[in-house]
Amino acid sequence: MPDGAQPILDVRDLKTVFKTRSGEVHAVNDVSFDLRPGELLGVVGESGSGKSVTMMSLIKLLPIPPAEIRHGQALFDGLDLLQADEDTLRDIRGAKIGFVFQDPMTSLNPVFTVGFQVMEPLREHLGMSKSQARIRAAELLELVGIPAAASRLKDFPHQFSGGMRQRVMIAIALACDPQVLIADEPTTALDVTIQAQIIELVKELRRKLGMAIVWITHDLGVIAGIADRVMVMYAGQIVEQAPVRELFSNPQHPYTRALLETVPNVRGKRAKRLRVIEGQPPMLNAPPVSCPFLPRCRHALPRCGIENPQRVPVGAGHDVACFWDPETDGERHV
Repeated sequence: MPDGAQPILDVRDLKTVFKTRSGEVHAVNDVSFDLRPGELLGVVGESGSGKSVTMMSLIKLLPIPPAEIRHGQALFDGLDLLQADEDTLRDIRGAKIGFVFQDPMTSLNPVFTVGFQVMEPLREHLGMSKSQARIRAAELLELVGIPAAASRLKDFPHQFSGGMRQRVMIAIALACDPQVLIADEPTTALDVTIQAQIIELVKELRRKLGMAIVWITHDLGVIAGIADRVMVMYAGQIVEQAPVRELFSNPQHPYTRALLETVPNVRGKRAKRLRVIEGQPPMLNAPPVSCPFLPRCRHALPRCGIENPQRVPVGAGHDVACFWDPETDGERHV
């Protein structure tokens, strides 16, 4: 990733809500971040923290209604994705921004062959003929490590294992050489061995193709091995972001620290007992007026109950939304 490179994606003040019978759910609250060319940005947090909704909001993959993008800006190559019409977004999805979903069995259409589904974006976005698309589809399946790729084009998704289906999804996402690849927990449904293979595959493809990647996960162990920078989300907000080594060596937010304490450490003769984050994530039926982590925080201060902290810089490329200072075990002075 070139130092000082201009962001390929620049998101500011994104807010997404869902309208339900019982009221509004404030799923994403004023999220701002950027993504630079060739960078791998890890997005971590427990289920319901807003990771997937944030990324799906950018290219309007959410059902509208009940979802509503209330405000924000998402500049991609100078175009605000949140203001783009459906035809423009259709040209961007798959062609310039690829998306790999969590469960390949529900993402792939069971009644169409794998070859048809890999060929579709090639014909739609690149205008290839059927024969050209077939040749390129075989090359893409070979690129992602599927043996006898040309002969597998006529097979259906159920004829592939879970790991191979995920490779097919990656091939579809890469078909048009996108500038950005968003991978939404792509290894969660796979066993550990296949997870490792998919992670190595993505690392190799990134090295070969130079694309920027957003990797959404709840697994900090995965992020440690692949990310350049990490964004920690909680209750629809970014609570901390930092270069990956900085985050692991110097976590500043109590939630980040708690997440790291849930990661097994097998060094030494005896493994330490894993710490549990007590309590439950907050209900998101109103915009936050205090720190959303307050009820679960071991370091809460009086100010946390009356004000929602904003992110402040605490180091090079490192910022945190927290009033507590781990260096003094008191209130942070900024």
